Amino acid sequence: MKTFSAISLFTGAGGMDVGFERSGFNVEWANDANKAACKTYALNHLGKIACGPIQELLDDLSQYSGIDLVFGGPPCQGFSVAGKMDPEDERSQLIWRFFDGVEIAKPAAFVCENVKALAKLSKWSRVRRRMLERATALGYDCRIVVLDARNFGVSQGRERMFLLGSRVGTIDQAEDSFNMYKRDAPFLRQLFAGLGRAGSPTNSRTCSAKITIASSPVMRRSPYAGMLFNGQGRPLNPDGYASTMHASMGGNKTPIIDELHFQGEEPSWIEWYHSHLMKGGAPLGFEEAPDRLRRLTLDEAIRIQTFPSDYKFYGTQSQVFTQVGNAVPCDLAWAVGKVMRDLLSGKLAQSADRATVSRKTQLAFTF
Repeated sequence: MKTFSAISLFTGAGGMDVGFERSGFNVEWANDANKAACKTYALNHLGKIACGPIQELLDDLSQYSGIDLVFGGPPCQGFSVAGKMDPEDERSQLIWRFFDGVEIAKPAAFVCENVKALAKLSKWSRVRRRMLERATALGYDCRIVVLDARNFGVSQGRERMFLLGSRVGTIDQAEDSFNMYKRDAPFLRQLFAGLGRAGSPTNSRTCSAKITIASSPVMRRSPYAGMLFNGQGRPLNPDGYASTMHASMGGNKTPIIDELHFQGEEPSWIEWYHSHLMKGGAPLGFEEAPDRLRRLTLDEAIRIQTFPSDYKFYGTQSQVFTQVGNAVPCDLAWAVGKVMRDLLSGKLAQSADRATVSRKTQLAFTF
C-alpha cells in the first residue's frame, strides 16, 4: 500500500495522527503549542513535532512544499456552543493560521477539523464563507462534511465538522466513501469489558472529584440527560454511548458512572432516582449520593476516544484529561484518512464532465 506524506497542525496529543497513520499517511512534521501534549506526541510517534505557536513556525513548512496532505484541528473553544462563542476570541483567529500553513505547504489536499457549530450555525456564516473563499482562492475544490463519531466505531456522541480540500480533482464522491467506512460502535458496557473496576491495576487512574446531588435538579425525559448532580458531569448509560468528552474533564465536569450498574450487579440507581423525581419525590440531600457512584476514569476516557491501549501520555492527570478531551477520536480520524487516501490515489470516481467544471465550493452533508 502506497504511503502518502502529511503535515499535522494543532496536533495536541496526536489523536488525528493515529487515525491518519493507520489509514496510510506518514506524518513528517507536526506542531502544537502545548508542551505536555508535544511530549505525549513524541512518546508515541516517530515524526518530528515542533513545539510552539504555529504563527512562529510557519516558515518551516516551506521545506515541505508539495506534500500530499495537511490536516489539523484549530482550537474550537471560540466556536463551540459549550463556550462563549466569541468571534474575537484569539483562539478563533488561529483557524486562519491553518490556511496560512496550507498556502505555504501547497499540499495536494487538506483536512480542517472543528466543532459542528462552525458548519451549521448562522452565527458563523461569515467565518464559513471566508474559510471557503480562502481555500478556493488557493486552488482547492472544497466540501464541508459533518460526521458523528458513533457512526465510525466510537462509543461517543461527538459530531465534528471537516472541511476537505483537494487540488487533484473534485471531491463530490466523498459521501459514498464515508459510507464505506461506517461501522457500529460498541455500547459502553461492552467497551469497558475487561478494563476492570475503577481503582484496579488496569483501570487505576481515577478521578477524585466529589459527586453531590443537586438541590434543584434540571429534569429531562432521560435519566442520562438533565442535571441530577451538581457540576456539569452527566451520568453515563452502560447500554448507550458517552456524550462528548470535554477538555475540562478531571473535576466536576467529569461524567458519572454507577459502578454496580456497569458491572451488572445491581439495577441502575440513577434510573431509580430519576423515576423518584419524575413521580414528584423530593430531591435527596446534598451529601446523599451513594458510594457506588463515581467519576469516569482517565483509562476509560482514553478508551472512549479510541486511543491505542499502549498509548503513553505525559503530564499531570489534569493535563492528560485535557489532552484526551481535546483529541479527535482516532477511529473517526481513520475514516477521514481513508477517504482522503482514496482521493489521493484516484479511487474516488469522477466523471469527465465534473473534471472540467471550474472549482467551486460545495456545502455540508450530515450523517
